Amino acid sequence: MSQEQPIHPAGATEDHLHLVEWYFQQGWTDGLPVMPPTPETVAAMVDALGGDRERLEARVPPRWGNLTREVLAVNMVLAGCKPAYAPVVRAAMLALCSSHFNLNGVQATTHMAAPLLVVNGPVRSEIGLNAGANVFGSGSRANATIGRAIRLVLLNVGGAWPGDLDKSTLGHPGKYTFCIAEHEEASPWAPYHVEQGYRPEDSTVFCIATEGPHSVTNHVSDDPQGVLDSLVSAMSTIAHNNAVSSGSCVVVIGPEHAATIAGRGWNRSDVRRYLWSHTTNTYDDISYQGRYGTIYNRNLPKWYRRESGARIPIVPSPDDIHLFVAGGDAGRFSAFLPGWGHMTSPVLRAVNGQAPDGREKCVDGTCEL
Repeated sequence: MSQEQPIHPAGATEDHLHLVEWYFQQGWTDGLPVMPPTPETVAAMVDALGGDRERLEARVPPRWGNLTREVLAVNMVLAGCKPAYAPVVRAAMLALCSSHFNLNGVQATTHMAAPLLVVNGPVRSEIGLNAGANVFGSGSRANATIGRAIRLVLLNVGGAWPGDLDKSTLGHPGKYTFCIAEHEEASPWAPYHVEQGYRPEDSTVFCIATEGPHSVTNHVSDDPQGVLDSLVSAMSTIAHNNAVSSGSCVVVIGPEHAATIAGRGWNRSDVRRYLWSHTTNTYDDISYQGRYGTIYNRNLPKWYRRESGARIPIVPSPDDIHLFVAGGDAGRFSAFLPGWGHMTSPVLRAVNGQAPDGREKCVDGTCEL
C-alpha cells in the first residue's frame, strides 16, 4: 500500500460491501474482511497519533516501506481499531522496527515466529485490553485489533506476504493477531514493566518474536517446585528454537499457579532462576550425538560446554526468561512460548516513548507498588 494509491476505488460508491471486496482484490487484507477507511476515520486516527500525517515513524522491513502516520492510521482503521488504541500501536511498531528486534529476519524467516505484544500499565484498563480469561483467544476488540493492525502494517508496508518475502514454512495463528495484557491485578508480584525500572503509572509495550503458547497443566501440586517442574518439562525439549539457537522466551503463569508459587514466599526472580537452572537438555541430545556434525553448535553461546553429558540451558540467563502473569482466575494452567532464538532481542518501550526514570530494576518482585 503506497501513499500514491487511492484508499477508495475510482467511482466507487459508499457501499461497504463493495469496498470490502475491492480491498480483497487489491491484496490489502490479512485474509479477513477489513473496515473501509474514510477521510473522517483516517483523520481521527492521525489526530490520535499526534497529527502531522506526513511524519515518518519508521521504515518497515523487509520491503522497507515508509510508515507515515497517515499510512499507520489507514492500517489501524482497516484493522478495526479505535483512535484510543493509536499510542499502543505506534509504540509497538517503533519497538518492532528498532535494530535490536531484527524485524527483517522475523518477517522473512522460514520459522513460525510472530511478534507478540504484552501491554502493561494503566492503558490496559483505559482501552479495555483483556488480561484475563481466554487471554490469547478471541473476545476483546482491543487485543484483536491492535494485534491485527500490527500484522496489516507488516503485510502492507513491510511487504511480508506469505510465499513471497514471508518464507515461513508453517506460520501460526498469532500471525493474524498476537496481543495480550499482563493481569497485574491478579499477580502476586510487581508488574513486568515495574520490575524493569518503569513506574506503575507508566504504560509499556513489550515485543518479542515467539511461537504460539504451549499449555502447561498442573492441577495437583501445592508447592512452587511441583508447579514449576511441569513448566520445566514443557520447556526441556530439543524441538524448539531456544534449544538450538538460545535467545529469549516467554513464560505466562496463570493466576492460580502464581498464587500457589507466591504462597510459599517465592518471588519472580526465584521463579526465573528455578526455571533456568532446571530447564536444560543434554549436549548429546541437541547435537544428535554428533551424527550430523556441528551444524547446531555454532548457534549456541561460546561458553556452553560442548561435551558429552553436559547440560545445556535453553537460554543464556534467567533474565532471558520473560515472565508474566495472565489468564483467568479459574484453572491451574500456565503457558510456555518459545522464542525465535539468538537472531532477535525483545524490546520494551513506553507508550509515551519515555525511558525508565533511572531507578534500579525491581529484580526480586518485591518493590513497592
